[in-house]
Amino acid sequence: MNVKKVLFLFIGWRMLLFLFLFLSIQKLQLQQYFIGGGMSAYVKNPYLWSWINFDGEHYLSIARDGYMPLTYFYFPLYPLFVRLVANILGGTFRIYAITGLVISHIAFFIGIIGLIKLTRLDYSIKITKQLIILLLLFPTSFYFISYYTEGLFFALVIWAFYFARKNIWVLAGILGGLSSATRVLGIALFPALIAEYFIAKRSLRIGRDFINLLLIPIGLLIYMLFLKIRTGDALEFFNNVGIFGQQRSANLIILPQVFYRYIFKILPNVNYNYFPAVFSTWMELIVGIIFAITVIWAIIISLNKIKGTKMHLGYTIFLIMGYLIPPLSGSFSSLPRYVLILFPGFMLISVFLLTLPRIIRTGTLIISGLSLAIATVFFSRGYWVA
Repeated sequence: MNVKKVLFLFIGWRMLLFLFLFLSIQKLQLQQYFIGGGMSAYVKNPYLWSWINFDGEHYLSIARDGYMPLTYFYFPLYPLFVRLVANILGGTFRIYAITGLVISHIAFFIGIIGLIKLTRLDYSIKITKQLIILLLLFPTSFYFISYYTEGLFFALVIWAFYFARKNIWVLAGILGGLSSATRVLGIALFPALIAEYFIAKRSLRIGRDFINLLLIPIGLLIYMLFLKIRTGDALEFFNNVGIFGQQRSANLIILPQVFYRYIFKILPNVNYNYFPAVFSTWMELIVGIIFAITVIWAIIISLNKIKGTKMHLGYTIFLIMGYLIPPLSGSFSSLPRYVLILFPGFMLISVFLLTLPRIIRTGTLIISGLSLAIATVFFSRGYWVA
């Protein structure tokens, strides 16, 4: 897949999202809360502000005005990047909005290019194509180009792994450090790339280039130092997750407890007359189950080298940590969005899909695409998705 073909696919996917947004504006009532830019700005131009709903509002606010109380959950690199570029371009409210969205679009496209190159190191072009299509049609893929960190974080993670696979450790370390300043999950790159380092060296000896991997935690540590100075609590980004709803807890909750909560407490109490809540809750649980299976599968592959399937130990470590860290707050609430970054899981799902009859593969992609349509429609009109 050359860049021209990828660009064509990217534009087609983006036009599909635009169609979903157009239909949502025509058919679905607008919610009054968590609307990007505020109600008046949204009503004037929903085609811009729809992509800044929910957390997008917080990232926009941080980019323009800096951190305020209760916003420390959001890591700094993305809004800082937006601020630097937007100020060069004039610094108006609208410019801040457009700048963040452009950054997300460009970063995600760069990430796709990197994912193709990374996947081709181990898998056939057929699996690579299946992977890209699966990722683009995943129900929450619209977050990649929204006013969120997903697009930027995706690009940083993918290219960090790619440069690690190519033994360019200084770039892997730098991108890893930027990743840990973008999302807390960036710290998962530290053990993952250390594993890749020793695999590449084929020994446990530490060379001079290992020091580059020590850059990975720097982004997180700098943010924690900032929080310690500003709030007195270096873990402020975790200790106040309870503000995001009753499903979340500031205490650590283990994964079996989260499944128990969903099966016996959350699902029985969902308002089944309100489809947006039904859709998002069931999607959270289904994604939780699917990626639990991919984690188990990845571990088995890493330990037993199943014929025809490849999974680097570093990928498995990243997948495990990326899956286990978000539910520590007691909920799968944003898991359908968080798993977008877990490319090893998508690799395994793509390999599995290609073992199935074409009709089942096609049906799976259609269901995923329809779910993407529903999720995009809901999100763009202010209904919670992930």
